[in-house]
Amino acid sequence: MPLSPADFDFALPEALIAQSPIRPRDAARMLVVQGDAPEDCGVRDLPRFLQPGDVMVVNDTQVIPARLRGRRGEARVEIMLNRAEGDGSWHALVRNARRLRVGDEVAIEGADLTARVLEKFEGGAARLDFDADPALLAAALEVAGEIPLPPYISRAGGTRPEDRDDYQTLFAARPGAVAAPTASLHFTPELLTAIEARGVKRATVTLHVGAGTFLPVRDEQIASHKLHAEWCELPPEAAATINQARAEGRRVLCCGTTALRLLETAARGITDPRAPIPPYRGLTDIFILPGFPFRAADMLLTNFHLPRSTLLMLVSAFAGMRRMRAAYEHAVARGYRFFSYGDASLLFRQDQDIPA
Repeated sequence: MPLSPADFDFALPEALIAQSPIRPRDAARMLVVQGDAPEDCGVRDLPRFLQPGDVMVVNDTQVIPARLRGRRGEARVEIMLNRAEGDGSWHALVRNARRLRVGDEVAIEGADLTARVLEKFEGGAARLDFDADPALLAAALEVAGEIPLPPYISRAGGTRPEDRDDYQTLFAARPGAVAAPTASLHFTPELLTAIEARGVKRATVTLHVGAGTFLPVRDEQIASHKLHAEWCELPPEAAATINQARAEGRRVLCCGTTALRLLETAARGITDPRAPIPPYRGLTDIFILPGFPFRAADMLLTNFHLPRSTLLMLVSAFAGMRRMRAAYEHAVARGYRFFSYGDASLLFRQDQDIPA
């Protein structure tokens, strides 16, 4: 039978949804999933599961203050910027989009800025023109925009000042994301030093996480679900580092589902699993489900994901549905913290279990 969202459902007590991060960041717990029995560890144990010559792939995207509030006459709208289109316009998700028509202008609250509606799409999406150069728009966002925390993080009265730092990773360098690659929120300078001392190499990629990461799967036939496209880049130097490790029989650890989705996008046309992965620059809407033929990633560091979400489907494809179901039951029973500010899991691809 075809898979349905119910195959990726589980009961999660609300008390386990983390509302703020552990401090320091690398003090979080880490559930290691390899073989049949999950192992309770901590993020600081990550170096002992890595071997000299392995490559750790990190995403250097930086979260922007992407949530804006605006007015068209008496109508109030909320805008979530999703993806820069390269021509000065933005693809965005708009709450109360039905109140807007093509050609309307929306005055952005808190800034001398307007957005003109160029196109409207299904699902409350629109293409907006802010008629400002990128530097002016970035400055306006800093004044008027809010860090777009996920809907399951409750903030009475809006985001807190500390969220601007807490919801940004150590690797953040290229502005453009509206959600953090949350697996990387666990890293500290001390943890990076320990990983480097282990002889692990690092490759840096970019995937600007879009607002679609928060959207649930509503189709009962999950193969019909469409992901919003996200901009990403696997630069030549990162591809070379990864390909050298693969040629030497080393492993590739993706820090986060964003890094994994980018690598598997770049490798999608490869039929020989030993062939090098080419550099890539462009959009990805790759939707990874059980049965997906992984080409690039051997290990995945990731947080615990929402029930019925595309990311839970991805990790189930990577580590196996049975093992992930058991791992999540274990995590709930042991009181692991879930979602963006929660604990981590280290997953071994189900055909790549290697004793630590």
